[in-house]
Amino acid sequence: MDTSPPFSPQLGFSSDNIAGASPQVLDALLRANEGQAQPYGADDASQRVTRQLAEIFEREVEVLLVPTGTAANSLALSVLTPPWGSVLCHAQSHIANDECGAPQFYTSGARLTLLDGDAAKIDPAQLAVEVHRKVGDVHSMQPACVSITQGTETGSVYTLAEIAAISEICQGAGLPLHMDGARFANALVSLGCTPAEMTWKAGVKALSFGATKNGVLGAEAIVLFEPGLATELAYRRKRGGHLFSKMRLLSAQMEAYLDDGLWLRNARQANAMAARLAAGMADLPGVQTQGPVQANILFCRLPAAAIDGLLAQGFRFYHDRWGPGVVRLVTSFATREQDVDHFLAALREQCR
Repeated sequence: MDTSPPFSPQLGFSSDNIAGASPQVLDALLRANEGQAQPYGADDASQRVTRQLAEIFEREVEVLLVPTGTAANSLALSVLTPPWGSVLCHAQSHIANDECGAPQFYTSGARLTLLDGDAAKIDPAQLAVEVHRKVGDVHSMQPACVSITQGTETGSVYTLAEIAAISEICQGAGLPLHMDGARFANALVSLGCTPAEMTWKAGVKALSFGATKNGVLGAEAIVLFEPGLATELAYRRKRGGHLFSKMRLLSAQMEAYLDDGLWLRNARQANAMAARLAAGMADLPGVQTQGPVQANILFCRLPAAAIDGLLAQGFRFYHDRWGPGVVRLVTSFATREQDVDHFLAALREQCR
């Protein structure tokens, strides 16, 4: 006799932020809550996280934990650019559109220079021009660093060759390269490479290592591959209000996330569910997927009646932000095959 609970579909495909935390992370948080530990990152768990990330990236790294991705990006950029500097990034990047000016705030006024490029990826040819624009002109903001998003806000992923090409331009201009890795794990398993190959071996100097979107309650890591940046960043983290006194409660989450490959399993699940969505939509009339599905984000064009019908049934997703009929669907580590199939069955009925 089947004693499993009845299927209750999860209807949300609006964001990977709508999912909760992995049970392993919550269990670790409860264990860390017992007893006492040294504050402000002097606890054993925080030291273990640094060792975990050093092993994952195959080299010594400096690690500073913060509670949000906005803090990770903004604080990392703050040590890479002076107030009169310019951060070169794609026009669709998260730092440009979704952080309420926090990068400018934490850098004390640095400007974001917005670049173009297909699939939300920086065009190296345009970057090669911009890194030299008005250099030395005291009247102008000076190119100071480059920031790329891996994976991007449209679900695309920079290849290793594309990262290397951007890094070469950065090195030629003497600019550091920052990676916004809010969906770092999703991009990594998509490429099938190592974390080292996707970061410092490709020229990345500072990484915002995301975890919250992929199964953590609330913890991100700033990973520095330039040791000289750590001292200044530690002061900036404190001054910016992101140094946790009970740091072990952030570290416990990150430790559990990295332990036994949980972060990679979660990302593979999210990516697989996005691929399942795309495959199920391939032969539906009036449905057009936009670009290959490389991570856990899918863009597609749906008939207006289908969008209205799905919303009326309780499905949640973003639509019409990118043009009439354009829908964004995002899967997470908690998305199940049944959830995807339930959505596809509903969509199939709407497209009949």
